[in-house]
Amino acid sequence: MANNVQRLARVGQSIWFDNIERRMLGSGALDALIAEGLLGMTSNPTIFEKAVAGSADYDPALRRLAAAGASDLEICDALTIEDVGAAADRFRGVYDRTGGGDGFVSIEVSPRLAHDTEATLAEARRLWRTLARPNVMIKIPATREGLPAIEQAIADGIHVNVTLMFSMAHYEAVVDAYLRGLERRATAGEPLGGISSVASFFVSRVDVLLDPKLEALAREGGARGERAAALVGKAAIANSKRVYRRFGELFRGERFARLAGRGARRQRVLWASTGTKNPAYPDTLYVDTLIGPDTVNTVPPETWTAILDHARVERSVDTGLDASDRAVADLAALGFDLDVVGEQLSREGVDKFAKSFEGLLGVIAQKRKNLAG
Repeated sequence: MANNVQRLARVGQSIWFDNIERRMLGSGALDALIAEGLLGMTSNPTIFEKAVAGSADYDPALRRLAAAGASDLEICDALTIEDVGAAADRFRGVYDRTGGGDGFVSIEVSPRLAHDTEATLAEARRLWRTLARPNVMIKIPATREGLPAIEQAIADGIHVNVTLMFSMAHYEAVVDAYLRGLERRATAGEPLGGISSVASFFVSRVDVLLDPKLEALAREGGARGERAAALVGKAAIANSKRVYRRFGELFRGERFARLAGRGARRQRVLWASTGTKNPAYPDTLYVDTLIGPDTVNTVPPETWTAILDHARVERSVDTGLDASDRAVADLAALGFDLDVVGEQLSREGVDKFAKSFEGLLGVIAQKRKNLAG
């Protein structure tokens, strides 16, 4: 009998794992997850900071690299590349079985480069060339400076996971960059069929930001308070469902149809930040409500466990769209423009990953000192 992860795949949603640890790779734990239906994996600086700080699994490699004279930054680079490469090798069977539809492992360009187009592109090319596996995706943030790098990377034939999107404005700009990259590639006579990309749209952080503001308004009472109270816990899902509708419109349009005729794939929507942060909400809230074809949901370990146990597997991402539209209109009437909210969350997201990256370098420096002693 199929489990819930496998049933989600039948509905058209791929579940990826938003976590990577070296112990998973050699212990058989990752192979067991793949056997249960896991179809891909994502990583970011926060995940690697926790992985390296939380175990001694990286110490032998760290000691070896330090003895060879590598800097902290070079050690960080080597450790992350080793993990992503090993994970990609474990997922290669999934990639082959799905015809390149799944089986991807993502690695992120340094968040230090989020506002530098040329440096981001150079880093994306280097990681792609170094990992040299067809089932690796390079994560590039959807900052203003990241968009031209995304376009060029797609034109180069690099698989791109576009990250840190929070608003409709972000999403539309990312799809345009993806299509521009494909168009440039087509004009150059290059093949389009082998290129995959996902647009990682962050979900729960919208509620994390807006819920306290809405609750404060609700406490004031009156008609505005009632409207605010009704919106608590609703903004993130409404925002995401509207993006999925836009996905359908953009990838059914004439512009993509011309590229599809050359073998281009749709850029799937990937729901990110789908672990439930508010303990008052169901732990599969941001899974159950966003299920549909051509989607990916990358989940932390605790959400993976919850999905297997009690997820409600039925198509839901394009239901209740009228309610989503009303929720966004009501938010605007209360002074909350989701595009403005998205810009704030984008800045905070880049800053968070940058801090995690610096924290990772600090962990490596400290471990290096301890191991030398």
